[in-house]
This record gives sequence, structure tokens and C-alpha cells, in this order.
Amino acid sequence: MIDDLREQVHAAARRARVAANELALATRERKDAALHEMAAALRTRCAEVLEANAKDLEAGRAAGLNQGLLDRLALTEARVGGVAAGLETVAGLADPVGEVLRGSILPNGLELRQVRVPMGVVGMVYEARPNVTVDAAGLALKSGNAALLRGSSTAEHSNTALVAILRDALEAAGLPADAVQLLPCHDRASVTHLITARGLVDLVIPRGGAGLINAVVQQATVPAIETGVGNVHVYVDASADLDMAERIVLNSKIRRPSVCNAAESLLVHAAVADEFVPRITQALLARDVVVHGDERFARDQRVVAATDEDWGTEYLSLDIAARVVDSLDEAVEHIAAHGSGHTEAIVTSDLNAARRFTTRVDAAAVVVNASTGFTDGGEFGMGAEIGISTQKLHARGPMGLAELTSTKWVVWGEGQVRPTS
Repeated sequence: MIDDLREQVHAAARRARVAANELALATRERKDAALHEMAAALRTRCAEVLEANAKDLEAGRAAGLNQGLLDRLALTEARVGGVAAGLETVAGLADPVGEVLRGSILPNGLELRQVRVPMGVVGMVYEARPNVTVDAAGLALKSGNAALLRGSSTAEHSNTALVAILRDALEAAGLPADAVQLLPCHDRASVTHLITARGLVDLVIPRGGAGLINAVVQQATVPAIETGVGNVHVYVDASADLDMAERIVLNSKIRRPSVCNAAESLLVHAAVADEFVPRITQALLARDVVVHGDERFARDQRVVAATDEDWGTEYLSLDIAARVVDSLDEAVEHIAAHGSGHTEAIVTSDLNAARRFTTRVDAAAVVVNASTGFTDGGEFGMGAEIGISTQKLHARGPMGLAELTSTKWVVWGEGQVRPTS
């Protein structure tokens, strides 16, 4: 049975390689036409997607999935329209393939150019996020890659419907349907076969909880990009405009608590704590957020006393850890000890404090006087994102088209040879 599953995954990878070779030669016009075809098909067949998604939601509720996971899993007509619009935005972006990053002519006349090229076959391993199915397929297509998608069983019906629609649209646009394939999701061994398929798969990107990401990064023999567990902080500095701070904290936390750019921790400078702690506590509690606070926050009996575990928790729910700090340095030290390298924000009117914070905090995105919710490929103008990288090599932060490419050196000569030594 295991050998059969391995062959099934490897056969899909071989088909993807054939498709990737064709995509590498496809013009921008053909790829963009396919993206528009995919977007139109999603809108036309939205009812199919919602019917399939309803089955996944029913099964998820029966299995006791928490509200955060159910929110990630849920599709609506507006959300389907949103991912379709994302495909159209990607179609409007410049094609990264063939972009010349640098070039020169050597003294011997050789012409050098470093150009972007597709990765080839990209594997995605992700949890209950059916929108990732569309985002990954669209970004892979535009960047000339074939996508092998290994979603979770919790989104099986949704992903199956989405991939069927996308494959039909690719064929209608004259591109290979095997540029997008869905791998079996009921046996974890399919993940193992994907992430160890050296020579068949060029890159693997895990997207989900810490357990999934760590398992893929640690076990993969295929190159892997570590994506974002988000223990995200908002630090309210001594000079902060407190009206602004309240808006930013609330938006960062409650706009969509189940996503990785949602704030999970709040740090407040002691100089404004007497005024701001009761104010923000009341505002959070009024919106059903459970506050896990230190002794200063816990003076309000409705606040849950924070434990050491709270400082490092990615809740993905209406919960937030909250603490008073005596200085910006203490806030930075707290973030260094407990942050995940995703997104960190400061609210301040002190330019020097902002510069110190942005310089010292080690994260993929550092935000000054704005919501952490802006760390997103769509908000950054990428149309969509394949994930948010929290590592430092190759890609960091929201990953769009450029991050799905590699480079090659193209060298043009006229018979030049190196002299013998």
C-alpha cells in the first residue's frame, strides 16, 4: 500500500515535470489568459465550490474543529470572489520569468546576464485553507511552475472541487491541466513521499501550524521554505497616540483572529499604562477577546492571569497575551524571546523610537503605526501569496511571484576560450 502511494505521488510529480517544461516556454499572454479563464470559471461554478465546502464544514463541526479552524476552512461567495480577483490581479503583474537581475560585458567580450527562471515543480503542504489551493495554483502558473498540492483531509471536498475547476480552465486555455494536481490527503505518508522526492520536486512550501511546518522542514530532503507561525506583537510606546493605538490593537487582533498576521501579544509601556491598560482591556473584553494579562492587566478581575506559556502562544482565536514593560528595550527583549519572526508592530510618535524598534527587531515584517494585518501578499501588491516566510535565505516575508523563481546565468560568447595554465 505504501509503495502504491509513493508511486502515485511520484507519478504526479513526473506529470508535473512535463507540464512545467511546457509552462517554461509559455508566453505571458498565454499564462495571463489562463489566469483570467480560471477566475471566470471560479465565479461561474461558485455554487459547486460552496456545496463542497459545506460538506467539509459539516464534517469539521462533527469532528470538533475549533472556531478558528472553521473560519479558515469556510468559503463564501465573497471569499470565492476574492480568490478569483486575486488571480486577475496576478495576471496584471509583470511576468518575473526572464527578468534580468544584473548583467555586464567582460573585458574578453563575454556577455553575462543573470535572469529569473521558474523553480519547476513546487509542492505545497497546507492545512484547512482552501483559498491556498487557488493562490498557490495561480502564483505557480504565472511564475512558470507546476504545483503539487497536498491539502488536509478537513478540506478534501473543497480542494477537490477547486482543483477540478482550475484544471478544466487550464485545458480551456490551452495549457496542461497537470500544471495543477491534488495529492491524496488521507495518509500522512503522501507528505513524506512528496517532501523526499529529490529529483522530481524542486521546492516544498509548508503552510499551517507549527507542528506541520516543523515536520516538513525537519524531514524534507527536497529544499523547503519555512513559513510563518505568527506570534505577533503590538508594542504601544510611551509616546503613542492612544486613540491610534486602540484602533491598531483592535484591528490587529479581531479583524480575523485565525490568520497568522493577527496580533497574539500586546506590550504597553509603563509610562502610558495607567491610562491605556484599563482602556484597551475594556475595548478588548467588549469584543469578546480573552485577555491573558500580567499583574498590571490582571487588576481587572475579568482578565485571566497569564502564564509563561501564554507569551509564546499563537492562539488563532479571540485571545491575547498582554504585559506592561518598562522600556522599549524591554519590549524588544520580550519579542526576541517569544516572537516567531513573522510581524512585529510599534505604535509611537517618537521617530527615534521607531527607528530603534525597526532596526533591532528581527522579523520578516516590522510595522510602524499600522495594523499587523497588512502583512499579506495581496496588501503588498503581490495579488496573492504562497505563504509568509519566516526564514532568512532565498525568501522572507510574503512570497509572491519573484520568490517562486530561481536564477540562471546566461553567457554569450563569440568563440572565447580560457587560456591554459
